[in-house]
Amino acid sequence: MLYLKRCMVSFAISAFFGALVNLIVDVIANSAGKEGFISMTPEFRALFPTPVIASYVNVMLYGVIGATFAGMTFLFELDRLGFVIQSVLYFLLTIIIVLSITVLIWQLHRYPQAMISTVAGYGGTYLIMGIRQYRELKTNIRLINDELDQPAAVK
Repeated sequence: MLYLKRCMVSFAISAFFGALVNLIVDVIANSAGKEGFISMTPEFRALFPTPVIASYVNVMLYGVIGATFAGMTFLFELDRLGFVIQSVLYFLLTIIIVLSITVLIWQLHRYPQAMISTVAGYGGTYLIMGIRQYRELKTNIRLINDELDQPAAVK
C-alpha cells in the first residue's frame, strides 16, 4: 500500500510540474511572437484527434514517469538482491519506461543529439545519486558497527 501511495503522490506532483513547465514554455514562446505555439511536437499531437486530448495525455505521461520512479523503489526493499543489483535494476527499468515515454512525447528518435543528451543526463544524474546513496549506506553501516562494538556496560 505504501508503494501505491508513493506512486499516486509522485504521479500528481510530476503531472502538475509537467503541466506547469509546459505552460511556462508556451507563455514565453507565445509572448516572443510564436503565436499558437504548443510545447509538444507536431508528431505527438498528430497521434490524437485534438490538441487538447494530446495535452491531457502529455500531462498524464509526465505523471507516469514520476510514478515509475516512485514505484520502482520497491527494489531497494529486496534485501537479497544487494545494493549494486538493486541500483542496476532500478536504473534499467526506469530508463526503459522513461525513454519509451520521452521518445513518444518528444520524438527523441528523430533528434540523435537530444536522445544522447537525455540518456547521458539521466545516467549522470543516476550515477551521482548512486554514489551518494552508497556513501550514506557505508556511513550507516559504520555507525551500526560502532554501536555493536561498544561494551555492554557502556550502553
